[in-house]
Amino acid sequence: MSTVAANAPGAAGGGLQDVAASEASLRRFLHGLPGVDAVGLEARAATLGTRSIKTTAKAYAIDLAISMIDLTTLEGADTFGKVRALCTKGRNPDPTDPTAPRVAAICVYPDMVATAKAALAGTDIQVASVATAFPAGRAALPVKLADTADAVAAGANEIDMVIDRGAFLSGRYLDVFNEITAVKQACKRADGTSAHLKVIFETGELQTYDNVRRASWLAMLAGADFIKTSTGKVAVNATPPVTLLMLEAVRDFKQQTGIQIGVKPAGGIKTTKDAMKYLVMVNETLGDDWLSPHWFRFGASSLLNDLLMQRQKLTTGRYSGPDYVTVD
Repeated sequence: MSTVAANAPGAAGGGLQDVAASEASLRRFLHGLPGVDAVGLEARAATLGTRSIKTTAKAYAIDLAISMIDLTTLEGADTFGKVRALCTKGRNPDPTDPTAPRVAAICVYPDMVATAKAALAGTDIQVASVATAFPAGRAALPVKLADTADAVAAGANEIDMVIDRGAFLSGRYLDVFNEITAVKQACKRADGTSAHLKVIFETGELQTYDNVRRASWLAMLAGADFIKTSTGKVAVNATPPVTLLMLEAVRDFKQQTGIQIGVKPAGGIKTTKDAMKYLVMVNETLGDDWLSPHWFRFGASSLLNDLLMQRQKLTTGRYSGPDYVTVD
């Protein structure tokens, strides 16, 4: 048994202590998970997507969605000035309305963490950093761990890592498990606290719903604090069926272990209507316990603007003009 596997935070409890004892036992567990009924999953997601939120609850839901956003800039052309401007927007999304809630986090590359941290000083907005050779994840483990440790040392509160999809699709599950646990260790700070770890699957590359279920359980067993759909850098990102499948996985994991894990759909969620569908899905699948930025996030860049415009419409009865929100 590997030392890392034996000490995995999520593998303790619920009769799962020995799941990662070997490649064979981990494979046996993951391939023993119930197969996904694709037709049923997609039908359930579509049905939930048709449910509407009444006007009286919509204002609350819009504010909740804003408070769940990881406002993101992950471009090669990012500058310190752009990151500071994004932090200003996250702190005060609507300068004309001080009651507008702040976002949950600002998500940036590791070299921008210190800039974001300084710009967000005095707020409870988290600094999230992608790491582990995001978005492809193609780097040696020491490079990935150094990437993570540098971001944490710079002040990152949260790390968004990517799994090795090549290893996963080749069936090298224990390699993926051990890499997640190693990154989890790299999230530790000198004072004994740790940055929260979000594990990105890049579900658009995992090929099947069964693989998404397996990746969800694998990451949770390895100690993920959140499981996340996508990098936002591929053609297929978050979808309602995939997110529903991940929500069901965290529900089942908590029932078996008592450990609550967060979920973050990312990429392609652009409108208030999209966000409302996801909130309904969370409420119907997991209930109030997950309707909080501590347990559910949206990875997005353009979603905030649409939420703000819809928020103003509820307040004033009319849509604002194109200059109402900033262009990121």
